[in-house]
Amino acid sequence: MTLDRFVRVIVAVVVALAFVVAIAALLFISESALNVWDRLRAGPPFILYTYIGIMALLAVAAIWLVFRLVVKKKAALEKSAKPLSKADIKERLQQADAAGVDTRAAQAELQQLAARQASGAIHLCFFGEISTGKSSLIKALVPTADVLIDAVGGSTASVRHYRWRNNAGHEILLTDVPGTGGHEEGLDEVAAAEAKRSHLVVFVCDSDLSRAELNAIKGLLAFDKPIILVLNKADRYNNDERAMLLQKLLKRIEDLGGEVQRDHVVAVTAGGESEVIKRQADGSEGRVSVSRDADIGVLVVAINRMLSDEAAPLDARRERAVFQIAADKLRAAESQYRSQRSEQIIRSSTRKAVIGAMAAVSPGTDILVQGYIGTTMTRELCDLYGAAPRDLDIEEFLSLGQSRAGKVLPLSMAVAGNGLKAFPGLGTVAGGLAHAVAYGLIFDALGRSLVLTLSRHGELVPETAAKEFEEGISEHLESGVRRIAKMALEEKTG
Repeated sequence: MTLDRFVRVIVAVVVALAFVVAIAALLFISESALNVWDRLRAGPPFILYTYIGIMALLAVAAIWLVFRLVVKKKAALEKSAKPLSKADIKERLQQADAAGVDTRAAQAELQQLAARQASGAIHLCFFGEISTGKSSLIKALVPTADVLIDAVGGSTASVRHYRWRNNAGHEILLTDVPGTGGHEEGLDEVAAAEAKRSHLVVFVCDSDLSRAELNAIKGLLAFDKPIILVLNKADRYNNDERAMLLQKLLKRIEDLGGEVQRDHVVAVTAGGESEVIKRQADGSEGRVSVSRDADIGVLVVAINRMLSDEAAPLDARRERAVFQIAADKLRAAESQYRSQRSEQIIRSSTRKAVIGAMAAVSPGTDILVQGYIGTTMTRELCDLYGAAPRDLDIEEFLSLGQSRAGKVLPLSMAVAGNGLKAFPGLGTVAGGLAHAVAYGLIFDALGRSLVLTLSRHGELVPETAAKEFEEGISEHLESGVRRIAKMALEEKTG
């Protein structure tokens, strides 16, 4: 008989025995259940119903326990797929306030929105790269406006508003924002934020769209922002070139997934003055300024059509965009709060681990699992990041952390010893502190690896977190040794 055949026979015997045992167990359970049922039916009814109630409670408790241990809960801060409503953002702000998050930036966005809604004006933002002629277009629309126009480009360094009333009687605030792509840091963000706060964006370009311009439009479309795309300085092109460029611009928007009507992509000339070389009467050549007439009629028509077709929806879309801006600012504030609070949790837990290590009779790494310090730290960090891990996940993470901590314990002891040398006059005390500092270093690295996993994935993934711990342990040991050595000395000296 070959080994393969022998194994198959053994497996067959085991299967047969398992079948016999299963049948016997089923018969025994059936007989017992029937006997119990007959006795319950023969007795008083209240005993039967009490028995059924107890069995039901035990079944519910068992199902709840299995669900708690096995099934993962969804993260508390899961992003909603539907657009944020006013009730949604207010609820999130209240929760963040209660948690201690700084919500002032997000609240300021809502206050500014309320002020603009109270004014009743329509905000129309002229947005685009520097030197495309945004300010010149506003000057053409409102000739009496005090608009600064510089031939060098980038003349608008702040947000400016100009009042304009169209033929339909709409009161419109024309917003001139800094051109993107300039040298001054931060102006691109200022311009983009103001564009997102407006009802309508007039995106100005003077040729085919660059990659940066396409990215800017993509960002506006993500906020459901209505756009009129304007090809300025159209007098530089002949009719065929203009038609080709307009068709190409429309195609660019469609490729980005935006919905722009054909009459919302227009070619205009803002006018102004330009320098040309002209031959003088004496035969010499010189530069002279030549006035160019503005031709913006199609832009006015496009603005009037969009306002007449979408006056009410524009308000709702602007409101949703501002809610999204406020949510983004709240998310940034939450991230900062989590970073600060996680640092506090890790330092507090590390200090406890150091104290526990100094009090331990036989040093080891079991404090990561057997003590409640590791479990408490893990739970607090998971709660902070809106994760709800299974008990098994926490146990697995700490178990994996313990196995890796055992491997790096000699390294952490060496690093701890070197770190204590930075504090002169310790004498023999340093030897007793070395393993406590090593413990603290390992615990500190464990907490930071967990924070990294939670910030990236939003949930506790034991293997991923343990891998982050293993890969970053050396860096964490070197960066935290002096701080934790000082912490241990403070505890040692009282």
